[in-house]
Amino acid sequence: MRASFHGYSRRLTYRDTERYVGRFMILVPVKHLETSKQRLSALLSPSERFALAEAMLQDVLSALAACSQREHVALVSGDGRAHRLARQHGFGIIDDLDDPGETGAIEMATRAAIERGAEFTLVLPADIPLITAAEVDGIFTAAPPEGTVLAPSASGRGTNAVLRRPSGLFPLRFGNDSFMPHLAAARATGKPVEVLKLSGIGVDIDEPADLPDLLAAPGDTKAQRLLLEWRIRERLAASRLAEERAS
Repeated sequence: MRASFHGYSRRLTYRDTERYVGRFMILVPVKHLETSKQRLSALLSPSERFALAEAMLQDVLSALAACSQREHVALVSGDGRAHRLARQHGFGIIDDLDDPGETGAIEMATRAAIERGAEFTLVLPADIPLITAAEVDGIFTAAPPEGTVLAPSASGRGTNAVLRRPSGLFPLRFGNDSFMPHLAAARATGKPVEVLKLSGIGVDIDEPADLPDLLAAPGDTKAQRLLLEWRIRERLAASRLAEERAS
């Protein structure tokens, strides 16, 4: 598969990443915002899902902008709005126009990072609005000289952060139940594995049932403010009542 920093067979191109690639890269895959978060469609309209996805991305980028390693951040996305947000923060952009999904996008971005000499990578999703700069810095502090750091979702099923050193130590396969396969793959390398349970990074938003956890958490993120503005607690209660009456 032919690769360069200006073109990929999947039309994956790099913009302004020369200065971001040093010893490592922080990769943030971002789906097209207008069509993301489909599993929230029972509660949120298309425009609300777009607004929430954008707000969560802004929260993630704000946290990364405050961390000590901000110069190594690059978004992996074909979404124009995500590109504009990346530029506002001075982050790199890996332009993935074909949007092959999170796993495919990270696989391609990892290969390119390796070609540019990145010794290790940290992958973070765009839907963890409670992430803090201290948590990101803590991942780097916990990282072994060679090996893996994993941060599971609050449910223990998903993977909400993964640092691999070296970058191609094992392939990533994202999905609802990715944590245990990632943990097994990391252990199979024979190198150290650190598992961090992080309260902010652990909260990801995929389904209506995830929203109360975000609302109940301390903080004042853009995503939290949107949910309060939309009176999501009341809407969830009304939805549960309707389901009970229908059963």
